[in-house]
Amino acid sequence: MKEQIIEMLNKDLEDEHAAVIQYLVHAYSMGEGEMACEIEAIAREEMRHFDWLAEAIVSLGGIPSVKRGGMRTGGASVAEWMQNNVLQEKDAISEYEAQIAAIEDPKIKRLLERILSDERSHHDDFAHFVDKADREQAVDRRGDNQDDVVGVLNWGIEHEYTVVLQYLLHSYMASRQDVKDELQDQAINEMQHLGWLAEKMVDRKGAPTLEASNVFHSADDAEMLQADIRIEKEVAAEYERAAKAIDDPGVAALLERIRDHEIYHIDVFGDLLKDGS
Repeated sequence: MKEQIIEMLNKDLEDEHAAVIQYLVHAYSMGEGEMACEIEAIAREEMRHFDWLAEAIVSLGGIPSVKRGGMRTGGASVAEWMQNNVLQEKDAISEYEAQIAAIEDPKIKRLLERILSDERSHHDDFAHFVDKADREQAVDRRGDNQDDVVGVLNWGIEHEYTVVLQYLLHSYMASRQDVKDELQDQAINEMQHLGWLAEKMVDRKGAPTLEASNVFHSADDAEMLQADIRIEKEVAAEYERAAKAIDDPGVAALLERIRDHEIYHIDVFGDLLKDGS
């Protein structure tokens, strides 16, 4: 039964992952504004669900999935996006209700009931946003710009998305509490980078494509930290190169800021690696 629960929770984890990205794409695409901020807040709650589910999976002896479930990415208007989000939440509610009825483990049941409460609230929020989008004439602020600067920004988004997943996975699998805590903190910082890059792209009339590349899997603290240091060194050098090559001073300054953060991550991970040797 434990294996079945782990499989069930990993499916939930993938669906929460999908909701996070679907909602962030909508928020970034709308630009600044009250509704975009509210949608980002809902995405953060889904991230919290992701975290709780991953911890529950590890407590049962499982490995959290970093795959992404199905997203509803269509829609010709913001109102249609919000209707897709209503449907996403409707599916989540049905799934959690069925799981709560099927699972006997009181801790897991309690966790799913807690998440279900949020999903019902999100469903109602998005139903409200369907009408609000029409009333406020919310629009898609993306464009079809595909110049070199947009290419750099999309590269950065793919990297940041990948390391968010990698650092979260490593934080769940790490045996040392200091490693867990630091990886969680740096994952949050990388999520900030992703948001900055996506918003800058929309400002330039580009369309962020949130796709991740391969995530390094391990259950060994040293191996995880070594992999995290490698990727940070590679990306810090690439941000440095890109900042010098592009002709947009605002984007260059952003890349240099992110580069400095990545260099800090290298030092932090290096200290953790030394402490464990």
